[in-house]
Amino acid sequence: MAAVMPDARSTAARPAPRSAPARPAAGLLARPQVQRVFYPALVAVLLIALWHGWVTAFDVPRYIVPSPLLVAQTLVQDWALLFGALLTTLKITLFAFLAATVLGVLIAFAFVQSRVIETAFFPYAVLLQVTPIVAIAPLIIIWVKNPTASLVICATIVALFPIIANTTLGLRSVNPGLMSYFKLNRASRLQTLVRLRIPSALPYFFGGLRISSGLALIGAVVAEFVAGTGGTGTGLAYQILQSGYQLNIPRMFAALVLITVTGVLLFVMMAMLSKWALGGWHESEVGHD
Repeated sequence: MAAVMPDARSTAARPAPRSAPARPAAGLLARPQVQRVFYPALVAVLLIALWHGWVTAFDVPRYIVPSPLLVAQTLVQDWALLFGALLTTLKITLFAFLAATVLGVLIAFAFVQSRVIETAFFPYAVLLQVTPIVAIAPLIIIWVKNPTASLVICATIVALFPIIANTTLGLRSVNPGLMSYFKLNRASRLQTLVRLRIPSALPYFFGGLRISSGLALIGAVVAEFVAGTGGTGTGLAYQILQSGYQLNIPRMFAALVLITVTGVLLFVMMAMLSKWALGGWHESEVGHD
């Protein structure tokens, strides 16, 4: 009995089975931009939920560990006081960060022009990094009569080394072939610096900015702790000290939240600046979603 062959026309007329449509949520979560926001936010929500559950389940007193809800309420109630303190700390942080950036870049430029200068002075830059700011901040506060200037100097010392180290490394990390090409064309030191070394150093420089921005905030807070009432008396560190003396732990936690959020925002701003400056041409940013 002959096998019956299927009609080619009838087979072609059959509609192809449709694949199940992709779920919009799954497609959205597949994007790296969304993942960088969604997953950290999810972890934060879980940690806050665990915090709240632990405080509620064990009936922890508010003067030991307040609940997240109480911290949020305190942040709203004392917003005028805490926001003024935040502005003071942020002003010191930004001044110190700007000063560290300018000084660090200038010192790195000097280091890259002469190995002798780098060999002679780089150990002193390391000395600034390894010396605890808590140990020298009282001396700076005594020597510098202006409280704000003394706090800015302390924070600048903390934030300076990453700019020096990263920028110097970047200025040294040039392509040997391109360096030989510049020498072959008798490029001057200034032309080599502007057209070769600086573009090569930009990824390292922006990496130093991301580190230095957070260290400037840390330096400002530590300097305020050391200064106490002898400083401006209105920074977030001062509010933390006062809250500790008064056992106002919810306000202390609210001030800590503001410091943490400020540090994260500074890092994000530096990352966005790096993306804006390098995203169109450098391989460190090109192709990163």
